Amino acid sequence: MRLSLNISPCPNDTFMFHALLFGLVDTEGLEFDVEFYDIEELNARLLEGGVQVSKSSYAVLPAICDRYALLDSGSALGRGNGPLVVAAREGVSLADGSLRVAVPGYHTTANMLMNRLFPAVTDKSARLFSTIAESVEQGEFEAGVLIHEGRFTYRERGLHLVADLGEEWERATGLPLPLGAIVASRDLSEEVRTKVERVLRRSVEYAFANPDASLEFVLDHAREMKPDVVRSHIDLFVNRFSVSLGEEGLSAVSRLTALTNEQLF
Repeated sequence: MRLSLNISPCPNDTFMFHALLFGLVDTEGLEFDVEFYDIEELNARLLEGGVQVSKSSYAVLPAICDRYALLDSGSALGRGNGPLVVAAREGVSLADGSLRVAVPGYHTTANMLMNRLFPAVTDKSARLFSTIAESVEQGEFEAGVLIHEGRFTYRERGLHLVADLGEEWERATGLPLPLGAIVASRDLSEEVRTKVERVLRRSVEYAFANPDASLEFVLDHAREMKPDVVRSHIDLFVNRFSVSLGEEGLSAVSRLTALTNEQLF
C-alpha cells in the first residue's frame, strides 16, 4: 500500500524517517511517497486536506482533529526545546505592543505560544523560519521567533535573547512543550493508521540505535549544513517522547490543545 507522506526537511524529521523511507526496517508492506515542506506549508496542506500522513504543528490539531488522528510516535516534544524570541538590541520588552515581530507561520506552535504568553504583541508577520534571524538582524523587525536550527546560530549574528518560550511554558505548566506531531488521515482505516504508527516507531528506534546511518540524508535536506548544528538539533528535538508520547507527553498535548485523548486519536 502506498501512502502520501509530508514532512519537513529539518534534521529531526529526516533522522526519524530515514529508516522507514530507505527500507531499513520492516514497513509491513507500506510504501511512502514523501514530499518536504516548511512547517507552515505542512499546516496549510493539512487544513486543506488530502495528504495521508504528515508532520503537523501541535497548535493546528484543534482545527484538524476531525479529519486527522495523532500518532503516538514521531513527535517533537520535550523540555528546553522551545522557540526563542530574539532581537538585534538588548532591552527589548514583549510588553511593548508596538513591536514588529516575525513568526514562523500563524498556525505554528511558536505563534500560539506568543499569543498566550505575550498577548501585547499583536503586530506579527509570518516569515519562512530560516529567514527570520536575518530579517531581525537587518532591522525589518524589532524581534523574531526562532525555531529549528535558528536557536543554535542566532548569537553568530549578534542577536540577543529576549524570551525562551519553552521555559515560559514549563514555568507556567510544569509540563514538557509539544511542538510538532505526526498525524494520519481518518480516511485511512484504524488498522492502517496503527500499522503506520508501528512502522514509524521502528524507524525512530532504528535511528537511535544507528545515529550515523542517516547523516548523508539529513545533511542533504538541512537548511544549516554544519554537522555540529545538525547533531545539536537532533539531540534536542528527538527523545523518548519521539518513540512514544506516554502519559506525560499526552498530558502536555492535552494542556496545549485542550483536546481529549478521544479527540486526538
